[in-house]
Amino acid sequence: MVEGVAGAPRVGTLTLAGLPIGNLEDAPPRLISALEGARVIAAEDTRRLRQFAARAGVRLGGAEGARVVSYYDANESRRTDELLTDLKDGVDVLVVTDAGMPGVSDPGYRLTAACAEEDIPVTSIPGPSAVTTALVVSGLPTDRFCFEGFPPRKGLAGYLADLVGERRTMVFFESPHRIAATLTAMADAFGPDRRAAVCRELTKTYEEVRRGGLGELAAWAAEGVRGEISVVVEGARPGGGSASPADLIAAVSALEEEGVRRKEAISRVAKEAGVPKREVYDLVHGVGQDQGHA
Repeated sequence: MVEGVAGAPRVGTLTLAGLPIGNLEDAPPRLISALEGARVIAAEDTRRLRQFAARAGVRLGGAEGARVVSYYDANESRRTDELLTDLKDGVDVLVVTDAGMPGVSDPGYRLTAACAEEDIPVTSIPGPSAVTTALVVSGLPTDRFCFEGFPPRKGLAGYLADLVGERRTMVFFESPHRIAATLTAMADAFGPDRRAAVCRELTKTYEEVRRGGLGELAAWAAEGVRGEISVVVEGARPGGGSASPADLIAAVSALEEEGVRRKEAISRVAKEAGVPKREVYDLVHGVGQDQGHA
């Protein structure tokens, strides 16, 4: 165990370091210095880290060399305990992922939370993030936004239905083989004219930002899209979600009188009003309302 001031045990410091999301020149001097001075480096992909270091002319750990360990989804729980032991023994730990900031749709959160519980110092070397990079080049409002990560593989329609009334600009990640289906589902949930931007290969040689309505973008993506992808979607437009509870209930009743099944009627009204489907469902079924029981 490393000793601190007056012989007291010294704990290590956890450093979360952001790596460039594409362009090597985005690596700050502080990141290079940290990689060269690190004793323990936890990397999402050790092979890709070594490739990055070779391209950047960095010697991991300097002359003494660093202990480089893998730290990815499958081993994050077990490795967190090991790294926490290192930190308690006074060893500094540097965490990096393949690109962007650790903890943002990448490993890092569990170890950070564990350090917070144990009062172990945590710091960060800020770096590029695909989330904010996509947001600022999208051409959509940036004053208020939320990051939704990767949409779920199952229950996508219900997940998107809950976001129909979201007023903030939304940022998603998506894989190339699922982007067309996801954009189609978004067009169904938010409407084909809802503005969006598909940001591909940000900061790289073949960077592309495609802007348009969700329906238009879904048709474009059907032809095939490659690379790392971020999707930015406009929030619910002003006026959406302004209908009163009575108006929403009346709209559902009107559709039912036309022969539309209640479930479909609720879905339609929610979509047109720009409010979550669950909210309309609760209103129609009197959930949470005083039923007048004695």
